[in-house]
Amino acid sequence: MDFTFTQEQQMLGDEVYRWACDWLEPKMEEIDEKDEFPEDFFKETAKMDLNGITIDEEYGGAGLGYTEACIVAENLGRISSSFAMNWGAHLILCVDNIQRNASKEQKEKYLPPLVNGEKVGCLGITEPDSGSDAMSMRTTAVREGDHYIVNGSKTFITNAPVADLMLFYAKTAPDKGAHGISALVMDLDTPGYSCNKIKKFGMRGSPTGELAFNDVKVPADNLVGEENGGVKILTGGLCTERIVLSACALGTMRAAMDLSVKYAKERQQFGRSLGSFQLIQQKLADMYCAYQTAKWLIYYAAWYVDQLEDKRGGKGTELDKIAASAILYASEACTKVCLDGVQIHGGYGYCLEYPIQRHLRDAKLWEIGAGTSEIRRMIIAREMLR
Repeated sequence: MDFTFTQEQQMLGDEVYRWACDWLEPKMEEIDEKDEFPEDFFKETAKMDLNGITIDEEYGGAGLGYTEACIVAENLGRISSSFAMNWGAHLILCVDNIQRNASKEQKEKYLPPLVNGEKVGCLGITEPDSGSDAMSMRTTAVREGDHYIVNGSKTFITNAPVADLMLFYAKTAPDKGAHGISALVMDLDTPGYSCNKIKKFGMRGSPTGELAFNDVKVPADNLVGEENGGVKILTGGLCTERIVLSACALGTMRAAMDLSVKYAKERQQFGRSLGSFQLIQQKLADMYCAYQTAKWLIYYAAWYVDQLEDKRGGKGTELDKIAASAILYASEACTKVCLDGVQIHGGYGYCLEYPIQRHLRDAKLWEIGAGTSEIRRMIIAREMLR
């Protein structure tokens, strides 16, 4: 068993982390305070070929795997979970899904500008009344001639306020339930579409939108896959989403651990460094064990999907169980590690100028987004009992 990264993978992680330290970290306190997204973020990541890391070279991508995607997500997450999520939502939720499911003509049209930083992508699944129960979505797309007429709403859509393009799901045959869902791609300057930014206590700087469709005309040529075949695309993309986003949480855990070790060595109490006290040492040791456990779960999951010919996942697959377990453990461990990090920092951990509190506020979302912890447990148990 070889658990080491290749030289190329290590260089990728180092490059991403150096860039995040130099370009992103100096902006983070102001970004967090103002909740503003830097417009040139995706242009900067495009310079490092990150926006298409899993995309085929013929479309301008790097042609690498989900292991490399996790390496990028972790090292972005060491500075900011919010921007790791922005990047992951663009690449894995939108661009990667288009590559895996769209026609060659659609890929030639949409992928290059998404990869080179000209356009930003997002994915529309969740609705106000259908979160974990995604199959009960109410957004409809009715075929009229050479267009679909879309009506409905979506919410909690990462990147939507700054996105140019969206892959989304709608009911094209509502009477068929989950088997009446279709996938469509649309430009977000289409008349009848609107987006309102959602205010959040964490993941600030990462724009999240509430969307409305009012008689939006989407060309029939924008149908991805077969009509009423969208459920396979939706469920097939959830596993890779969960694996890569769990690496964002891993980066946050590492940041909290590193910040806590640094503070424990520097802070003096009772004439001794804080790190010399056994209760503080216990917290640091637990952080390390949680980080390492999450790391091997996540990178095993990434390695596993990279070996598969069919990477869709879904009910009845080992991938579904592995992906759910990776993000379940990583997300809950991330919250615990960040809570302990704030405790180690004491009163300073509760002050906004110390980044540990920002990592804690960001961490909680990983127990909710990409399927809640409760849903992840249901998936794991379902596959164990199958």
